[in-house]
Amino acid sequence: MLSVLRSPVYRNLFTAQVVALLGTGLLTVALGLLAYDLAGPNAGAVLGTALTIKMVAYVGVAPVIAAIVARLPKKAVLVSADVIRALVALSLPFLGEIWQIYVLVFVLQAASATFTPAFQSLIPTVLPDEKDYTKALSLSRLAYDLEALVSPILAAILLTVISYNNLFLGTMIGFLASATLVLATTLPRQMLVAQPGNLWQRTTLGVRIFARTPSLRFLMLMNLTVGAATALVLVNSVVYSRDVFGLSSSSLAMALACYGAGSLLVALNVPRLLSRFGDRTVMFSGGMVSASGLLLSIPMTIAAKEWDGAWWMLLAAWFIIGAGTSLISTPSSRLLLRASTDDTRGSIYTAQFSLSHACFLVTYPLAGWVGSVSLTAAAGLLFVIAFASAFAARRFWPTGVTPTRSSAMVGAAS
Repeated sequence: MLSVLRSPVYRNLFTAQVVALLGTGLLTVALGLLAYDLAGPNAGAVLGTALTIKMVAYVGVAPVIAAIVARLPKKAVLVSADVIRALVALSLPFLGEIWQIYVLVFVLQAASATFTPAFQSLIPTVLPDEKDYTKALSLSRLAYDLEALVSPILAAILLTVISYNNLFLGTMIGFLASATLVLATTLPRQMLVAQPGNLWQRTTLGVRIFARTPSLRFLMLMNLTVGAATALVLVNSVVYSRDVFGLSSSSLAMALACYGAGSLLVALNVPRLLSRFGDRTVMFSGGMVSASGLLLSIPMTIAAKEWDGAWWMLLAAWFIIGAGTSLISTPSSRLLLRASTDDTRGSIYTAQFSLSHACFLVTYPLAGWVGSVSLTAAAGLLFVIAFASAFAARRFWPTGVTPTRSSAMVGAAS
């Protein structure tokens, strides 16, 4: 897996990703604690709303921005987005009202909606060999998982000596370091392809390709499974740890670290699993594993008030959910690469970014708003969504149908 780091360009980009993710991990913990300070037991509803606003930015902004900046140098796009994110992170500790969280979260995530698809679509250009690209995907997933594991642990350590507001400073440093590394990297020369049609046609190109490609329709439903499983963890962990179990701030970091550990374990083994079983089987198995973690969370929630051991059930459920979502997310970019051509790659990656986050636009509010009334009901509802979407996904990508780039060309031509 580490052989791809021999490429100096990819090594710099991967390092930029790692430091930015580390800062983002600190932001996740700090934002949860800030929401709890401002809203108390209603922190889940606040986070659910904030994350919904994040998804609105991702779904609504990403395709439009991608169409607008398609012919701009990627380095300028990436660095500008990182600088904006750093400035927003610096502002977050000074907030005193809930509505201010919502405004800055939108700005922050609009910048992320610009950065992430541009960054992801750049990697196949840096590593054109599919085996190297698969290794890079696993390494990227490993970076996300290490962030989910290391950032909460680092946050827990820092919270013993500083207030959570200072964690936002770490977020700013991460984004600035990312911008510096991208700025210092010589990126591959862009092949600027003039896309036909007006802004609306260019904006919707990726979605139209998704609709015509069996493997991408399968991916769309698996995205919903990931959204349901992840929503319970990201939205309600702070409510479980602080309100239900009455534990300290570091317990939130511990819960998120268990989620990251499950994902990390899978990421280390994904290349081997893909070579043996293939994308479709691995991703569907991930859907079933994710649903199992959500199913375990239902008796855990019921027992939480009466049994101290329920906390360990929560950590186990979060570990299982992390493993399941990694089985889905890690191979997903392979499907995007195979379904794309040079002139459609940016549109397809942007469509995946927007469509996957559209799933969160549904599941985050459910986790937050239903969870504010009944955590048991929220866990049960998210389990039904995760299981049903994973089961239905198999029908959209029949066994034996291999994704090829011709499907993307058909979609682009329509």
